Amino acid sequence: MAAVNHLAMLHGMTGTSAKMRPLAESLAPGNWGVVCPEGTYVHPKSGRAWWVRDDLTETVAPTDQILMSMKSLEQSLPEGKLIVGGFSQGGAIASAMLETSIEERIVGLVLLATMSVRDEQLRGILRTIRPRSVVWMHGERDHIVNIADGMKLASIFEDAGWDVIRLRHEKGHMIDLSQKDSLVDAIRIMSEDG
Repeated sequence: MAAVNHLAMLHGMTGTSAKMRPLAESLAPGNWGVVCPEGTYVHPKSGRAWWVRDDLTETVAPTDQILMSMKSLEQSLPEGKLIVGGFSQGGAIASAMLETSIEERIVGLVLLATMSVRDEQLRGILRTIRPRSVVWMHGERDHIVNIADGMKLASIFEDAGWDVIRLRHEKGHMIDLSQKDSLVDAIRIMSEDG
């Protein structure tokens, strides 16, 4: 039996798998499964996170938490081709997954209101792997992840020869649902090209 391909969508800080699932299901190509992993860490205020800032935890440094989240996902994401994406913190982890052993199975990325937390590592890995596609969305008035940091992430991929579809909007730290059809189309094309 052939492996099922999956859209893996990662929630942002204080989010949950259950909150991400409806969006992921509405974006997934018809013949693809959906997986929405739960963040590795319980956030002290609510929900989960892929890492927690130093002032909120005294146990493990955020850089090490990021590595642990990447390792956990590397071991738990299903077999088959993957489109990996996420919102905010989840998008940062999604792009970092190119550094892991699942890299060859990733056919595209969905990066929503996010930035890179591992710039040098991302630039380094992009020099050694084949280019794919990215759909990127960011709001002009995002006060959590400013637009300049988001654009820097998109440029890192473009500079490495990746095809980046940029969906920019005038809103804040959110997904612009008026552009949802464009997101769905870009993800469908990734699924067909991969």
